Amino acid sequence: MKHDMGNVLMQPAAKPNGKKAIGFDTAKYLRLQADAIHERCGRFDNKLYLEFGGKLCCDNHAARVLPGYQPDAKVRMFRQLKKDLAIAYCIGAKDIEKGKMRYDFGLTYDQQALKDIGDMKGLGIPVDAVVVTRFEGEGRAKKFVRLMENLGMKVYVHTEISGYPNDLDVICSAKGYGAQPYVALDKPLVVVTGPGPGSGKMAFCLAQIYHEHGRGVMSGFAKFETFPIWDLPLEHPVNIAYEAATAEMRDVNMIDPFHLKAYGRKAVNYNRDIENFGLLLRIMERIGWGGVFYKSPTDMGVNMAGSCIVNDRAVRDAARQEIVRRFFMYKREAFLGMESPETVEWMRSIMDKAGVKEDDRKVVGPARLAAVQARRKGKGNEGVYCGAAVELPDGRIVTGKNSPLLHAESAAVLNAVKVMAGIPDNIHLLPPSVIRSINRLKTKTYGEKSESIMLDEALIALAISASGNPMAETCIGMLGRLRGCEMHTTHMPSAGDEGGLRKLGLNVTTDALAGVLVNKNGS
Repeated sequence: MKHDMGNVLMQPAAKPNGKKAIGFDTAKYLRLQADAIHERCGRFDNKLYLEFGGKLCCDNHAARVLPGYQPDAKVRMFRQLKKDLAIAYCIGAKDIEKGKMRYDFGLTYDQQALKDIGDMKGLGIPVDAVVVTRFEGEGRAKKFVRLMENLGMKVYVHTEISGYPNDLDVICSAKGYGAQPYVALDKPLVVVTGPGPGSGKMAFCLAQIYHEHGRGVMSGFAKFETFPIWDLPLEHPVNIAYEAATAEMRDVNMIDPFHLKAYGRKAVNYNRDIENFGLLLRIMERIGWGGVFYKSPTDMGVNMAGSCIVNDRAVRDAARQEIVRRFFMYKREAFLGMESPETVEWMRSIMDKAGVKEDDRKVVGPARLAAVQARRKGKGNEGVYCGAAVELPDGRIVTGKNSPLLHAESAAVLNAVKVMAGIPDNIHLLPPSVIRSINRLKTKTYGEKSESIMLDEALIALAISASGNPMAETCIGMLGRLRGCEMHTTHMPSAGDEGGLRKLGLNVTTDALAGVLVNKNGS
């Protein structure tokens, strides 16, 4: 049986040692950031609510735009502060109801909450309270509350406040913040996190400060958001990458006018924080917190990331790549009907600002070429012709195309591990007997139209082959080197392909072309 895995296109290694340039010093960051948080706690009655932006357990965005940043840096920092730390996890009822997604893990917000809470417990920093925010009777939110309670979590429900955020007379009264349940957290530092933007974290912090002022406690508030980085230039690619990451919310970086007026120094913040700063100060004054320490929204932040960049060129290059990656992410979401075409066009304007284009992502062109080659080979047959490309750690690019036996993603990954293992292209890793068994299972038992093997199936087949094939065993050992590598596909990956790619840790983008089967040998 011939294993048609597609062409292998290799470019010269970009770096012979296979190492990417480091642009960020994580160890320094952990020291400076922890010291800054301690200092901020000391400004108040030893009680600080720290609204936490971004991802706590695994900040892949920061790791991508700041090469050298460790995805678990924030967890490591908070473990240093563990004796003084409590964690409140906020999640919006409406986000639960509509099934809002986090695409880095392929999970809805409620599923992400379960993962985050489990991960943090396993890391020794358990969540002390779960807060469902902006609740108005949503059915899925009720189920989520019951599930959390069944898991032994302390759960609190904050309802929607009438007139929020403009009607200060209601908001700052017993009918507003006062009507929300008080969450007793006795540690001096309360980190308020959630599965993503819009989780109601700030409103929770302000409600807690309202209650504590009534108890005679002068608690404080601060924001921990890594991006935009306030002391980098406005048009720095790292800051533009923040705009790309929040394109669906239309966030725009701006020079903080409050900071410029107060200190005569330019600082970068984003439109929502700047627009809401005056209102936020008025709310804080109404609830008894004078806000005398903060003269600007930038003042409210605790962010030392800019001081830890050690190679500006490396982070600029990485950020430009992230901007292109985000463009493809939104293009995919628009294809699925989960994002508007206007967001894709907004992303195009962000790409123009950063001076990047689609094929600046090095795997895009080779993947598209592989699809063209697949179409030429299949001339005369109807079908969908797919291409995929992987950039190896040393900069070489390996491609794969779909065939009656393998999806393009499967072919590209198998080709990639063969190249890294130094195995000739004409050596096949998967025995015909294994492939035939999978083919029969898919067509005879499952009743599927296509025999073509998805990546998760190919990886299982490779593991089975390793028991009697030393070369397959060597390739299994190479799979771990794909983590963090870049990959592009021309068509929407199937669920089996996507699951396998996520487990391998590849940074995958797609042209999001339709991959509907139109003949029995298509893929």
